[in-house]
Amino acid sequence: MSVFLDKAKIRILSGKGGNGAVAWRREKYVDKGGPAGGDGGRGGDVYFIADSDMTTLMDFQYQSIYKAENGENGRPKSQHGKGGKDLYIKVPLGTVVKDPENDKIIADLTEPEETVLVAKGGRGGRGNARFATAQKRAPQFCEPGEPGIERELELELKLIADVGLLGMPNAGKSTLISVISSAKPKIADYPFTTLIPHLGVVKKTTGDGFVVADIPGLVEGASDGVGLGHEFLRHVERCRFLIHVVDITQDNPIENFHKINNELKRHSKELASLYQIIALNKIDAVSLDMQKEYFEEFKKINPDVFLISAATKQNIKEFIDFVSKKVDEIPKPETKIDLDEDLAAFDNDDSSYCVYKIDKNTYSVEGGKLIRLANVTDTRNIDQLYRFQNILASMNVYSALKEAGIKDGDVVKIGHIQFDYYD
Repeated sequence: MSVFLDKAKIRILSGKGGNGAVAWRREKYVDKGGPAGGDGGRGGDVYFIADSDMTTLMDFQYQSIYKAENGENGRPKSQHGKGGKDLYIKVPLGTVVKDPENDKIIADLTEPEETVLVAKGGRGGRGNARFATAQKRAPQFCEPGEPGIERELELELKLIADVGLLGMPNAGKSTLISVISSAKPKIADYPFTTLIPHLGVVKKTTGDGFVVADIPGLVEGASDGVGLGHEFLRHVERCRFLIHVVDITQDNPIENFHKINNELKRHSKELASLYQIIALNKIDAVSLDMQKEYFEEFKKINPDVFLISAATKQNIKEFIDFVSKKVDEIPKPETKIDLDEDLAAFDNDDSSYCVYKIDKNTYSVEGGKLIRLANVTDTRNIDQLYRFQNILASMNVYSALKEAGIKDGDVVKIGHIQFDYYD
């Protein structure tokens, strides 16, 4: 039996952009060839894509880190680095993607092949050929590639079904779905036989079909965490309507019916407002007089009541014909989920930095962009050092050092670059 998993936490990493190259064109018969450093390739993006063949988040239990491909560095002869491959992560229909830090919803994937971008790959750095001008024909510098983005995300599955089966434990939901569809849930005569939701496809006389979800039995207090059902109520939120299976061999069928509906109300108003068909089950085990009595009582609550026996298949055909008719009549509810589009894919700009005082005369500047710039700066090349200093000025690094209390003659460290500060 396949294991069902409807929640998962994963970490994703988009690809890093490749660094630009510093290179020169040296070819026979080409005088003063000039700069020929190529650009770095773009890092791969990370997407989620809805797959109608998946029914569980089980795959994410075995793999929790997903990384797109990095872009290649630029090469000589103005050859650009190859872009990293985008990563498409398959998830089941009905998957909700959340940011666990603020619990905001990033995406709700309800249509087959629907995709959402959740992390942009880093932009590739420009090679020195890009910086050649009429005044500066031999630039000695290049750009580093942008970093990838690392994010922790939470996935939550809400099954996409047309009809949801509800009822107390042992009401006969599993038997019913096994009779009307090809689903084969575990069936036994003790409570909580169904520990996970089951999906079954019911064929209609017209040739098409509809999907039924068997939800684990609810008990009183389920919305507060009692029993099993509260964990799975989210799976019936997207249904067109509900079939409420009632075991009429129990002492108080009507009381049990109201207990379940009270739990629906406590979970959400939308769920409680869904249309219901009442299926009075196990009529093969009670007398005709008792069947008639309960039928009349439930008719006062809901006009659409059926007497059935899932075990003996009594009245099942008439019941399913009516359900099929309602599937055609009742549209799927609109899933009103507020998406935070700003969280879908971050910008890769990481220009922020911090200044730290290491000791009495030494300061360190740390920041992603500055470290990458330092990594592609050759301290033996005066042009590259001038450009690095100009970038520090444009990013107000010197002003930040002054605010931190730096004095003339103090040492500044940025990555592998170290220099003495003078105002």
